[in-house]
Amino acid sequence: MAQDTSPDRIGEAPVPGEGQSHRTVLVAIGALLLGMLLAALDQTIVSTALPTIVSELGGMEHLSWVVTAYMLASTAGTPLWGKLGDQYGRKKLFQGAIVVFLVGSALCGIAQNMPQLIAFRAVQGLGGGGLMVLSMAIVGDLVSPRERGRYQGLFGATSVLGPLLGGLFTEHLSWRWVFYVNLPIGIVALFVIAAVLHIPVRSTPHTIDYLGTFLIASVATCLVLVASLGGTTWAWGSPQIIGLAVLGAVLLVWFLHVERRAAEPVLPLKLFRIRTFSLVSVISFVVGFAMFGAMTYLPTFLQVVQGVTPTMSGVHMLPMVLGMLITSTASGQIVSRTGRWKVFPIAGTALTCLGLLLLHRLTETSSTWSMSVCFFVFGAGLGLVMQVLVLVVQNAVSYEDLGVATSGATFFRSIGASFGVAVFGTIFTNRLTGELADVFANAGTELPPGTGAEQVAADPRAIAQLPPELRPDVLHAYATSITDVFLYAAPVVLVAFGIAWFLKEDKLRASVTAPDTSQTLASNPVERSSYEECARALSVLGSREGRKEIYVRITERAGLDLLPAASWLLLRIRRHGIVEPVRLAEVTPVPLRVITEASRQVEERRLAVREGVQLVLTEDGVRAATVLAEAREESLAELLGDWWGPDRPTDLVQLVEELTAELCGSDGERPHSPGPPRDHRS
Repeated sequence: MAQDTSPDRIGEAPVPGEGQSHRTVLVAIGALLLGMLLAALDQTIVSTALPTIVSELGGMEHLSWVVTAYMLASTAGTPLWGKLGDQYGRKKLFQGAIVVFLVGSALCGIAQNMPQLIAFRAVQGLGGGGLMVLSMAIVGDLVSPRERGRYQGLFGATSVLGPLLGGLFTEHLSWRWVFYVNLPIGIVALFVIAAVLHIPVRSTPHTIDYLGTFLIASVATCLVLVASLGGTTWAWGSPQIIGLAVLGAVLLVWFLHVERRAAEPVLPLKLFRIRTFSLVSVISFVVGFAMFGAMTYLPTFLQVVQGVTPTMSGVHMLPMVLGMLITSTASGQIVSRTGRWKVFPIAGTALTCLGLLLLHRLTETSSTWSMSVCFFVFGAGLGLVMQVLVLVVQNAVSYEDLGVATSGATFFRSIGASFGVAVFGTIFTNRLTGELADVFANAGTELPPGTGAEQVAADPRAIAQLPPELRPDVLHAYATSITDVFLYAAPVVLVAFGIAWFLKEDKLRASVTAPDTSQTLASNPVERSSYEECARALSVLGSREGRKEIYVRITERAGLDLLPAASWLLLRIRRHGIVEPVRLAEVTPVPLRVITEASRQVEERRLAVREGVQLVLTEDGVRAATVLAEAREESLAELLGDWWGPDRPTDLVQLVEELTAELCGSDGERPHSPGPPRDHRS
């Protein structure tokens, strides 16, 4: 049965940012975005510093774990931070996440060896997961749903900035500044948030699935350890590897048992009964596998094999990032306009596979132009498939499962990223050790002390100490070892290409055609409730449509022959009871000329009358404004498709009412009149 949708219910919920000045809200949001910037940058900034880190600390065979430790900790921590914030207040939890992140960053900066750095990266990742999920949740507490879409584009910028900043710090300061730079930014964010962020603590009780979270993180860790240590540190048939594999299997069975009984499971098993969710989970895993595996080892190829500086390696990576951004944006636009999406996962996985094969053909003599083309093709393939996967999952589930399905799909991409980095690392280490052993066995010349195969594999700087006639062969060994990784990854992506053909192209709800870049480019899983995800999507769609277009559309839907500005004015009079056209021109971006023309039309049509300098609705005006408000609700309901059914949830009804109310104006537009405003809403 439909819920009550009378406008009077709107006032029951706290208004985002209520009681705070616009300047205070902007300062608070700036501090929040600083916190989110820290976590978003840290997913990409480290990659260009990795070759230098390995040269100084040694342990090339453990290079992948510098990235994997952060990803695993962040993936496991994200759902916990989100639910703890709901339960105990987001401000305190966000401050706690900043502190954990800064402590991890400081420890990473002073790390003296690879095991220390890996352990401290896990601490940093735990805090980073909280920064990501809580920053956007707090923005939702401060900003109305319609305006939230403005704050979603940060990830596109950080995807470009990360490799560049990592290279700059490494080359001109030290690789340790990749971590130290977080400290001043984080401290500023911490103090600003303490001083200006004031949000109500609305406790939402949760039955937090601590055991399920621990178990899924443990399963992932066991399997990643098997993938990264098998065949390198320990033989595949060794007791350690077999023991890890068995432990992972036991923990997986235990996890499945726990999730069946959990009140709020971290990964609801019922989602796997939905064919589309299961298929997309596999494809998401493969995309994460290929994307982050490649992004970790391409800087090593550029800096060690091609001999470019850390800064220039970040510049060389830009074609890949731009390819991702261009095709993900373009595919999203095409899908939102046509409703057709199946071609993109198929074309994207095929193009990604082609990109991997092109990367495999790179050598130490490849030109910058040819590398840029290969990087762009690979990035373009990833962009085509990443954008669409999230909306396909969202379209396949009911409104109640929207939040957990979105986090589930992005969770598998995060786990895939961890596996990709680990597996790429294992292949690279095995190939490099074998290739270098062959080179040195056939050297036929005496080598300087400390420049054996193991030393050169552990520290690329040792190449400079080798005899000149031996260096080309060693560089070729490095090049072959890295590019072979891409060859082995191609069949995995080919599996995703085959699975993409089995996706069923259902008609899309308009409300799922606006995924944000945190869902498509970031390595962290997304943790939002169904309400928060739907509010975000509708606000983005509203921003795309534009204010004027909304009033044109609802005026046509209402069957009224009015200027869009006249409809705008009627809705404001309906909300406030009375309005002063001159004051509206002062506090809104609409020009006085347009407001004057609209005022003249509503007076001529007898929809409003003057009381001094103020306008008041007539009975005909009340009816017209009510029809306009209903037309807005109907247009939003159309975007929601079958979610807006007879049994639609109360929170979804509340969201539609809130967005409709925003269209009718804000409290800052009220006239200065001391008298109580009249209520024309009923």
